[in-house]
Amino acid sequence: MNTAALRAKKKPVPKMKAPPMKSYIDLVEQTFEFPEELKVKKNELLFNGVPLMDIIREYGTPLKLTYLPKISEHIQYAKEIFNAAIKKFDYQGTYTYCYCTKSSHFRFVLEEALSNDIHIETSSAYDIPIVRALEKAGKLSKDRYIVCNGYKRPLYTQHICELLNDGFRNCVPVLDNMKELDAYESVNVPVQVGIRVAADEEPNFEFYTSRLGIRYSDITEFYKQRIQDNPKYSLKMLHFFINTGVKDTAYYWSELSRFVYKYCELKKICPELDSIDIGGGFPIQTSLTFEYDYEYMAEQVIENIQWICEKNNVPVPNIFTEFGSFTVGESGAVIYSILDQKLQNDKELWYMIDGSFITQLPDSWGMNQKFIMLAVNNWDNPYHKVNLGGLTCDSLDYYNSEAHISEVFLPQIEENEDLYIGFFHTGAYQESLGGYGGIQHCLIPAPKHVIIDRDENGDITTQLFASEQSSDSMLEILGYK
Repeated sequence: MNTAALRAKKKPVPKMKAPPMKSYIDLVEQTFEFPEELKVKKNELLFNGVPLMDIIREYGTPLKLTYLPKISEHIQYAKEIFNAAIKKFDYQGTYTYCYCTKSSHFRFVLEEALSNDIHIETSSAYDIPIVRALEKAGKLSKDRYIVCNGYKRPLYTQHICELLNDGFRNCVPVLDNMKELDAYESVNVPVQVGIRVAADEEPNFEFYTSRLGIRYSDITEFYKQRIQDNPKYSLKMLHFFINTGVKDTAYYWSELSRFVYKYCELKKICPELDSIDIGGGFPIQTSLTFEYDYEYMAEQVIENIQWICEKNNVPVPNIFTEFGSFTVGESGAVIYSILDQKLQNDKELWYMIDGSFITQLPDSWGMNQKFIMLAVNNWDNPYHKVNLGGLTCDSLDYYNSEAHISEVFLPQIEENEDLYIGFFHTGAYQESLGGYGGIQHCLIPAPKHVIIDRDENGDITTQLFASEQSSDSMLEILGYK
């Protein structure tokens, strides 16, 4: 080979110029379809039109926030789709929306929900003083339905008896077991009761049959022996709930059909039975890839119930639902700031937050629940893979995957650059499961809580519901003061 040919062979190949690194906004917008309530403006995130950086500048972090209009929006939407389905199929029953109080007991949540002409479902003796407080404040009239669920200890049944005797005529104790009926003998007015059916859970559930409710095989005989000829009681309602919620699966439709067939069987001997409660279970969006056709599911519920009733020649029942997470879940968010970034083992990058997943988002820790997680600012920065670490000394206080992928990506930040992140649709259960205002792991304080609303002109209003938990309050609980 001559020298010229050798030089030509060894001539370096021109290097391709690497494309510029994508920004965080490119990653999100090109990968996902954004929920309507989340928008980016000038590289900062808006939640339901609320500029989150404005909230952070005013209140600091960590903070929980509740956007009240979202609660009303969800209630009105559920009413709309169920009533539209009733009209579409000429269904001769009514629809009643109940709020499941255990999802969030805060007064501002209950008052917002009740402003939409709804009813409530309780699960504990300590729900009843809340009912009393709301009635005293003029937020809950005595003719609202109060569906009392759960396994009831004496204080709970005592409170129910007092409600009934005080004129709460639509308080409906749902019997969880056959002996519970004895607890209402002291009531001096007729009592409408419900019966909770012990439904079968999915076969992969740890316990196949629910611990709650009365077995299918016992219900009819129990009604005949204890309720049918007793002028004190009338069977108003059958109650149905399964842990998986309302899903378009063969399992769900099979269990719902089995339940409706039991209603038809009882209706033929129990004319006063006019309602079924199909529980809660409408899901909320916890991922940017969430898909669920609410309208279709409402139509299918109505159509299936009607078809079975017509087949059995019985009148269709009025339908109650008890939506908890669906009512309040998407109204909530938790905002953190990134305190520090640490490179561990020369490969694992950790962003340390100014809070704790274990204490402030317990579902993410105890149930591996995922929420929508996004940066609040710096959307024009390049992104990289990170792990999120909480403040406790527990090795499980971390968050390192999303529902749609097994990783977390966030904007890169320089040493003196601030970054804030938000977890969205966290409004259900987190405060009660985390023991709001109590003693938390490593004495991590409960964060401040901000309520966001809109006035009659649609302008944003905010108020501090609670400051960050103080050390004095912890010392008092622990007996030091």
